[in-house]
Amino acid sequence: MKRFFAALLAAALLIPAAAFAADEKEISVGVTPFPHKDIMEAARTNLEKEGYKLKIVEFTDYVTPNTALAEGAIDANFFQHVPYFENANKERGLKCVWVAKIHIEPMGLYSAKVKSVDEIKDGAQIAIPNDATNCARALRVLEKAGLIKVKEGELITAKDITDNPKKLKISEIDAAQLPRTLQDVTAAVINTNFAGEAGLNPAKDALVIEDKDSPYANILVVREADKDSDKTKALVKAVQSPEVKKFIETELVPKGIVPAF
Repeated sequence: MKRFFAALLAAALLIPAAAFAADEKEISVGVTPFPHKDIMEAARTNLEKEGYKLKIVEFTDYVTPNTALAEGAIDANFFQHVPYFENANKERGLKCVWVAKIHIEPMGLYSAKVKSVDEIKDGAQIAIPNDATNCARALRVLEKAGLIKVKEGELITAKDITDNPKKLKISEIDAAQLPRTLQDVTAAVINTNFAGEAGLNPAKDALVIEDKDSPYANILVVREADKDSDKTKALVKAVQSPEVKKFIETELVPKGIVPAF
């Protein structure tokens, strides 16, 4: 009898964990707080209609959600825009794909010390995100504001500034920490999700904001192997539903966030 149970246990250990997960009617999605968590919550009811239970896993940085997805800890993630994902996917060999565009978060320039770009003085310190794609995006915002000029290209950095008439001091800081810098710097270019989490309203508080036709659509990402799975199809259908679009238009457009589907 002992040999029987020992053999049974050994056999069970040989079964891949994925075999058990395949029978589960649960979809785990990694998100950052605002607005990704809010939008995913809005999709919960529709996902349940498709026969799946939604499990939201919250992250507070831009690296871990992709790592967790690639390693199989979650089924999908929803926190990043297309250029950021493409860069991360290439650099880290994640073997993931994006399957749906959900919304656009125009990045903006914020300040607790000045009320307009014209009030920014020579030598002022400006904080921007330190990850490659958002850094480049932030520099474009500063260029749009007429504060600097930068080289052409996608992944530009502060070293690519070609004209800085006010001799601004550019500090690259973790994106999630940028709202906290507003008491120390003259202004900061902040992603809308972190700005909203800090109580800032992009439509009212930003000194300068990206155009709403920004190419930086936020996307739903899954592993390549799961691209055509039933789970993924159900999740895409739920997130791109008319109900979720109405939620974005009603609750988030006033905060500067627009649907991308």
